[in-house]
Amino acid sequence: MNDQQTADVMVATEESFDLAEGPVWDPIRQRLLWVDIREGEVLVGRLRDDGTISLEERVATPGMVGAVAVSEAGDWILAGERRILTRSASGEFAMGPAVLGFGSGERLNDAKIDPAGRFVVGTLRIDESDTTRQRLVVVHRDGRLGDLDADLTLANGLAWTADGATLYSIDTGRHAVYVREYDPVTGTAGPRRVLIAIEGGVHPDGMCLDADGYLWIAMWGGGQVRRYSPDGRLDRVIAVPAPHTSCVAFVGPDLATMVITTARKGLSDAQLAEFPFAGRLFTVDAGVRGPALPAWCGLPNSLPPTGTRSA
Repeated sequence: MNDQQTADVMVATEESFDLAEGPVWDPIRQRLLWVDIREGEVLVGRLRDDGTISLEERVATPGMVGAVAVSEAGDWILAGERRILTRSASGEFAMGPAVLGFGSGERLNDAKIDPAGRFVVGTLRIDESDTTRQRLVVVHRDGRLGDLDADLTLANGLAWTADGATLYSIDTGRHAVYVREYDPVTGTAGPRRVLIAIEGGVHPDGMCLDADGYLWIAMWGGGQVRRYSPDGRLDRVIAVPAPHTSCVAFVGPDLATMVITTARKGLSDAQLAEFPFAGRLFTVDAGVRGPALPAWCGLPNSLPPTGTRSA
């Protein structure tokens, strides 16, 4: 394993966020999107040449929001608190299918776009109580839902190999990174197996792949982003001056900048004093690039709305 890297990590935002998550690069509009989950906001920013991020827009959603993704046309699909939402490029929200029942005590969490443009989203218990009933759900273009998993503790980070044939997924409560075969044509998957078992009291959270096929995983509670080889070998650790690193993505015109989201959630006053940059976004040149990722398959004819509103 290479030595732990610290020097090049940069504090990228002026503002701290309660629970920043899910950074997504929009290559057509050259902007970065992420969410502040418990505040129910989607944030839109731009990556400056010096590696900092300017916050240009904040969009309120109806409740907590777990993740956002974007289509080539600029429409958004969102993991709302318990249902799928969409937002047109002109700002009109529409309600898609409900994934969770009202009063379930659960919410939608991390989500990614699969190689065919579908939205894949996981669930968790809001009170973080023990469970083995959380789901990983595929949202098909016509709004149908299909479960990939229904026995998780806390569904989290997702990533696919460049050929779309392999899916990596994280179950945070089990400290496990799974791998399985994936069929992009049907949006179905084969049996999963544990690729990486995370030890040491930290929790695997969000994840992405680089262009070499290595996994980058944010370690909640560890102030780290770790790089693993496709066969599960720890290759590198990047230290982040915020304990709750939540997610990671490659952004920028050449996908050469890594952005790391972090959170203030769950930190004591003493911890916040010790880690004043907790909740900020960070950037770093990790020495590798990210792959070009698929866009959401988008509107129209997906997720027929049950209601609309402007935002």
